[in-house]
Amino acid sequence: MKRVGHLIETISDLDNLYLAFYKASLGKKGKNEVICFAKNLDENLQILRRQILSGDVSVGNYRYFTIFDPKKRLICAASFSERVLHHAIMNVCHPYFERNLITDSYATRVGKGVYSALDKAMKAMSHYDYVAKLDVRKYFDSISHEVLKSKLRHLFKDEPLLAILGKIIDSYETKAGCGLPIGNLTSQYFANLYLSDIDHFAKEQLQIPVYLRYMDDVIFFGNDKKTLLSQVALLDEKVKTLLVNFKTPVVADTNQGVPFLGYKIRRHRMTLTARSRNRFKRKLSQYHDLLEENTWNDKEYQNHIIPLVAFTQKAYTKSLRRKVIKDIEGQESYARTACFAAAAGTTTRGTAGCRTGTTTRRTIGTTTTASASSFLSLRFQEMDVS
Repeated sequence: MKRVGHLIETISDLDNLYLAFYKASLGKKGKNEVICFAKNLDENLQILRRQILSGDVSVGNYRYFTIFDPKKRLICAASFSERVLHHAIMNVCHPYFERNLITDSYATRVGKGVYSALDKAMKAMSHYDYVAKLDVRKYFDSISHEVLKSKLRHLFKDEPLLAILGKIIDSYETKAGCGLPIGNLTSQYFANLYLSDIDHFAKEQLQIPVYLRYMDDVIFFGNDKKTLLSQVALLDEKVKTLLVNFKTPVVADTNQGVPFLGYKIRRHRMTLTARSRNRFKRKLSQYHDLLEENTWNDKEYQNHIIPLVAFTQKAYTKSLRRKVIKDIEGQESYARTACFAAAAGTTTRGTAGCRTGTTTRRTIGTTTTASASSFLSLRFQEMDVS
């Protein structure tokens, strides 16, 4: 594949920097750092332009915090100016990363994503007898800086660009010469690129008919178990050349199924893993607490509930959703329970209502509008669980 050069001028172009600012500020326009940057937007973008052209970019100014969803992870939030820099680079470099990836690489790509990967996997489950699942142990922490830089040199011949990308890579490490920060836009592109050799090896040399990858999760299919085990062994050896390792592989018949992206996929049926079920129940309880405490308003509550419920909707979880809503109703105050009943149309006129956007109580009749505390019940009704 021919390497590309002379990109730094395009990256530093002011039109591109304005676009990068717009993308970096989406959903964050009320944040202090965004407001401060925007107050002197022209000047700040001129400074960033000069830094890009000189190569003297400021990187590594991370704010660290830990999340436990679905497992413990250290998240690195770059400064806002760095995030603008990352978007400026990827606005221009995106197509060159893309052309190195196979069609069935699904993470952080337009028109792909978790649900597309699941749809492809479920379709294959009904056509093959066996399935193999691989994932890399501590993937982001294990990525070698030197291996990654070597891969970037196969994409780009623009030395100023490679120098800036190198600075971004070297701005973080979990051990000497290893690790990418979870949270950077650039990290998503780097991590997708890092395993692309494995994808090409699987498709072009091993000629695996159905193979797909979502970041470091790999799944593929076959009708002969011996052949599948041989392919697992060859992929395991290949990935070691990248200085990372797969966890113990899972090879099973498709009736038994395997865990994949938070779901347990089997022939003709998909359910949630135990971890995903527990996460769903825990998150739902947390979200209700935040609403009750007025930490969240109704809109914030709904914005979090919608994707959480949608995640369960993808799988066969009707009984789980029924149980969860029953448990919530049992824990609610009389007023909130009445609100759930109102959502189901069983409340008589004059029943005490639920919290509105102004945190006051109001009277409701046989129907209710703008009632966030009934929102979950309404969503479940849409999914035919009541």
